Amino acid sequence: MALKPTIYKFNISISDFNHDYYDSVSLTIALHPSETHERMMARVLAYCLNLYKDSASLMTFTKGLSAIEEPDIWIKELDDQISLWVDVGEPSFDRIKKSCRLAKQSYVYSFNSKSAVWWKQIQSQFQTLPVTVVSFDWDKIQNISKKLSRTMELSISINDESAFVATQDTQDEVTWHVLQDYSNN
Repeated sequence: MALKPTIYKFNISISDFNHDYYDSVSLTIALHPSETHERMMARVLAYCLNLYKDSASLMTFTKGLSAIEEPDIWIKELDDQISLWVDVGEPSFDRIKKSCRLAKQSYVYSFNSKSAVWWKQIQSQFQTLPVTVVSFDWDKIQNISKKLSRTMELSISINDESAFVATQDTQDEVTWHVLQDYSNN
């Protein structure tokens, strides 16, 4: 018998000072049985960091780990063109090369303790691709994941390379580093 995903519900108020974007969203997210809480929270943050984009109303979480041919998040336009491809983790060069061919914009959000090693090994290959690569600070992702509950109200304020994530009881800062920026090209 296959394990079923665990469902999480988030109501998020977003203030993105980098892009003058302010809104609130309700997200229902399936945590795959083999997925960690940290990876799921990295997906939520990646989603929030891309909400300012054109056509963001079409942004969706895909089947993720259950569908290896799809990214974790995408914006699929009404004409079936992919305008945004977001992978969370440490994908292979071939996977991102394919994403750059299929989508107008490709992003990678790395989030764990081995991100620096992965980036050192693959950086020279990725520099040939039109992709933006961001590395979340692992300790910060772990901190917000510890406060996770099945239903949550969050307030996320994005400024520079950090996000303040507030719940009813706590506030944590999640920082990241842009390893490769192709978003302005």
